[in-house]
Amino acid sequence: MNKLTRQFISGSKAVSMCAIGMLVLLAGAGAGHAVAAERQVLDRVIALVDEGVILQSEYEERLQEILQRAQEMDLQLPPPDQLREQVMENLIIESLQLQLAERVGIRFDDDTLNRVMADMANQNNMTFEQYVDALESQGVYLSTRERIRKELAVNEVQRGMVNRRINITDQEIENYLNSESGREAMAPDYLVDQILIPVLATDSAEVERAKEAFANDLRRRIQDGEDFADVRMQAQQNASGSGQGFAVSGGELGWRKADRLPTLFADIVPDMDTGEVSEPIRSSNGFHLIKLSDVRGDSNRLVKQTEARHVLISPNEIRTEEQARRLAQEVYERISGGEDFSIVARQLSDDTQSVVAGGDLGWVSDGGMPPEFEEVVGDLEIGELSEPFRTSFGWHVAEVTGRREQDLSREYRRQQATNALRSRKFDVELENWMLEIRDEAYVKIIN
Repeated sequence: MNKLTRQFISGSKAVSMCAIGMLVLLAGAGAGHAVAAERQVLDRVIALVDEGVILQSEYEERLQEILQRAQEMDLQLPPPDQLREQVMENLIIESLQLQLAERVGIRFDDDTLNRVMADMANQNNMTFEQYVDALESQGVYLSTRERIRKELAVNEVQRGMVNRRINITDQEIENYLNSESGREAMAPDYLVDQILIPVLATDSAEVERAKEAFANDLRRRIQDGEDFADVRMQAQQNASGSGQGFAVSGGELGWRKADRLPTLFADIVPDMDTGEVSEPIRSSNGFHLIKLSDVRGDSNRLVKQTEARHVLISPNEIRTEEQARRLAQEVYERISGGEDFSIVARQLSDDTQSVVAGGDLGWVSDGGMPPEFEEVVGDLEIGELSEPFRTSFGWHVAEVTGRREQDLSREYRRQQATNALRSRKFDVELENWMLEIRDEAYVKIIN
C-alpha cells in the first residue's frame, strides 16, 4: 500500500475543511440518508477508548466515506480485513485526540464554525445560505458541522501537543540559512508586469528612436498617476484601431524568484521598490517597461517602532467609570504639572505588566499595540503627553519617548527558517506522538 493510500485511510494528517466540503457535495444525499436510515440498527458500542466509546454507526459511516472517496479518486485500497482494521485505528486515535481537546478546554463556538463553512461555501462557488441549503437537502448539515468541529479540535490539539515536542537549535537555523535549499526557500518572490514596444530588424534608426521616445512617454503617464495596465491597453487599442502609435504587448509574468525572471530583468528587479516602473530597457526584442507590482517573502524588514509609556486607570468593582475618568484626569494634571511620570505610574497604574517599569511599554512595532491605543499614540510628538483617552482596557494617559526604524531582517529570516524546520519535523513528531497516546490508552474492542 503506497504512502498516499495510508494517509488517506489513517487520517495521520487532518482532512482540510475544503476537502470535507467537497466530500459532502460530491457524495450527495445517498450516504447520509443510508447511514441515518440504518442508525437505529447499527448504533451499538463496538470499542471502549479510555473515557470514550466508538459506535457501530460511526465506524460504518467512516468506512463508507473512505470507499466512496477512493472510488472518486481511483485509489487502490488494501484488502477488506486490513482496511477495516485501519479504519478502527483511525477512529481510536481520533477519539483520543478529541478527549484530550475536551480535557484542555479546546472548543469552537458557532461563529467559528460558520466562518469555516462560509469559506467552504466560497470554495464551492456558493453563498453561505446556498451551501447550508445544499447540506440540509442532503440531510447532512448537522453531521457536517460536527465533522468540522472535530477537525478543528484535532488540528488544535496536534498543533499544541506536537509543537512543544519540537526543538529547533541555533545551529540548525544557521545550517538551514546557509544551505542551498534554505537560500532558495528564503529568496523573495517578485510579481512583475511589463510593457514591450517591439523593435523590428527592418526598423530604421529614426523609427527606433521614435519607439524609445514612445516608451518614455508611456512611463511618464504612469508616473503621473495612470494605471500601468490601463496605459498598456490604451496603447494597444490606439495601435490596432486608428493605426496611430506603435504596436505594444506585455502582461504580468506571475510570481517568480529572481533567478527565474528573464535574464534582462533579473539584475534590475531586486533593486526596485514596490510600485516602481523602470526606465525603458533595450533588448533584442525592443523596449521594455517593467513594473514591480509586489514582493513576498522579502527579508528586508525596516519596521517603524514607537517607544511609549502610559498610566492605565480601569473601572472595577470599587471604581466607577466616572471615577476612573476623573482619576485619569488627575494623573494627567499631576504629570503636566511636573511630577515624574514613572513615579505616578508606579503609584496608580492598573497595568500589571508595565507598572514596575514606571509604565514603560518599551519599543513596539507598528501594529503591535491595540488599534485604539495606537491611533492616539501615533499622533503624539516625542515628549508629548496625551490627554486622558478611553480604550477597552480603561482610561490612559500616554507619552511617546522615542521613534525609530528598526532593521528586523535577521530576526525575520531566522523566524522563517524556524518555521520551515518546524514544518519538516512536524509530521514525524505527529506520528510519534500518536503512537505514544495509542500505546498508553485503554482500548477494548467489543465483538
